[in-house]
Amino acid sequence: MSSPRVRFAPSPTGYLHIGGARTALFNWLFARRHGGVFVLRIEDTDVERSSSDMVEGMLDGLRWLGLDWDEGPKIGGPHEPYFQSERIDRHRAMVDRLVADGRAYYCYCSTAELRSKRDAAERAGGAFRYDRTCEGLTNEQIAAREGNQMPRAVRFRVPEGTTRVEDLIHGPIEFDSANIEDFVILRSDGQPTYQLSVVADDVDMAITHVVRGDDHIPNTPKQILLYDAIGAPLPRFAMPPRTCTMTSSA
Repeated sequence: MSSPRVRFAPSPTGYLHIGGARTALFNWLFARRHGGVFVLRIEDTDVERSSSDMVEGMLDGLRWLGLDWDEGPKIGGPHEPYFQSERIDRHRAMVDRLVADGRAYYCYCSTAELRSKRDAAERAGGAFRYDRTCEGLTNEQIAAREGNQMPRAVRFRVPEGTTRVEDLIHGPIEFDSANIEDFVILRSDGQPTYQLSVVADDVDMAITHVVRGDDHIPNTPKQILLYDAIGAPLPRFAMPPRTCTMTSSA
């Protein structure tokens, strides 16, 4: 195995909790065992709930546990900045690339319109899935909406077929694209979504292994589709269940 690069990417919306400490420990142990790099990245895009005090609390908690990082806050590194809020221009550049390549499209549907469709689906006893209202807009229709400065999000165009997740713990998991709607990668307020930001940052930071809790399994097919869309190599995924424990040989 070449030297792995792993990351712990907490959101500073609270102090370090047991689940986050567990994820950080797994990543740190893996990096140290294989002579790799442990990256600390702060995902602070939730401006209303994030704070510098919480960031310091996170750092103090990791230090208390004896977990040192090789790249990240207070240390720096070749892939700065390590605060997600300072990387938004890079995230938007990835969105622009996906739109230019035809892998994503502008969505002008309002919150009220989407809520109405969701309510109708629920009344009919079904689950709501975005119906691609805006996917077929012509260049003229898009230009008219842009000229009127209509608010718009950007949605990723999910291709047909299945997406396979090769997880080092759970084994292969397949997801049918029929169950994945064209998901938003840039909100109408100009803020990138988690799915887009985490992929952009992991690609930029050359992360080779994504080790995180198995509650992230549903996010993984969307992220794999984004990797594929920009032609980036996939990291290896390892998502331990909540009951998983480390052994002395790990």
